[in-house]
Amino acid sequence: MNAGAAAAMLAPPALLERLQHALTALDPQADAPNQLKALVAAGCGDLPAPGGGQTLLRWQALAAVAGHDLSLAKLYEGHTDALAVMRELGVHELGVCELGLREPGLNRDVAPGSTWGLWAAEAATGRTTALRRPDGRMTLHGAKAWCSGAAHLSHGLLTVWSTEGAGPQLVRVAMKQDGVSINGSGWCAVGMAGSASVDVSFADAVGDAVGAPGDYLSRPGFWHGGAGIAACWYGGARALGVALRRSVACTTDVTRRLFGSAAVGRVDVALHSTAALLREAAEWIDAHPLADAGAVALRVRLAAEGCATLVLGEAGRALGAAAFCRDPHFARMAADLPVFVRQSHAERDCAALGDQVVASPPADHRAAEGSRWAL
Repeated sequence: MNAGAAAAMLAPPALLERLQHALTALDPQADAPNQLKALVAAGCGDLPAPGGGQTLLRWQALAAVAGHDLSLAKLYEGHTDALAVMRELGVHELGVCELGLREPGLNRDVAPGSTWGLWAAEAATGRTTALRRPDGRMTLHGAKAWCSGAAHLSHGLLTVWSTEGAGPQLVRVAMKQDGVSINGSGWCAVGMAGSASVDVSFADAVGDAVGAPGDYLSRPGFWHGGAGIAACWYGGARALGVALRRSVACTTDVTRRLFGSAAVGRVDVALHSTAALLREAAEWIDAHPLADAGAVALRVRLAAEGCATLVLGEAGRALGAAAFCRDPHFARMAADLPVFVRQSHAERDCAALGDQVVASPPADHRAAEGSRWAL
């Protein structure tokens, strides 16, 4: 039984308790890549696949890691998403699991404890190209931007293009090989600094195709993964909300308590509303695993972005400078979260969701127009 199947068989409390125990045991002095390795070693490196009946459990795990550290969550989400994508596109037949990837007969075994990144951003400066070799493997050339954790992860799953422009094609590649070089000079971030989203250059590097050209974008799981990012944003916002509530609960000054309680009230509404939408989205995805989840994913992403923005503002106004200067967990979360949520496409996502709403009639064509938003 592979780790994904084992994770799926655990009752939700067991999986989440194991993950929480592993998070508590992490070395606080370790960087995010080494903390990811520790989670993998603790048996928490794989999650139930989205759309497989336990999507909410998957998102609860992502939110838990995000509440601990957002840079770690960025790497953890990428690692677990890479495993889910490979499994969705058939690599499960080769034994993908949290302990690595074993390819019988090909003499390309991946050592236990492998850590993965999923890098699909396309920079305006150029694309990574790939040529298929006579033995079926791929030779990679060019650069790939925004590769979170690439300097420390063992493997990457990335989008590449043919020299004729066909793609995107997913390729899995071992990072510790000749022909792979890292350039971190352009990574100047303060927020999300630990995710180290560096540039990677390939020169005759060798990898293996995953799926066919276009599969990355056309597969149902593309939007499932996009919605999972919202769970990370929600986990960060929730952590700030917890810090706000605890601080207000200890406040004895009447005026400060009044305004602090008002902030907690607004945060409570935002967090409850976003959590309800995430639960609804997870239930819908599990009920319709092969359907187009674009609108569902955009909706939860925009809701989680709005929630994170509101919680950041309310917590900062209510707690003042002391929280940013004397509470290291709050300060790090408050610096990281605005950067992480910029993975949203903002107005472009609003427009994309609006276009889908305008173009799609109510599920029941006989129903009134307002039925799509019926209570």
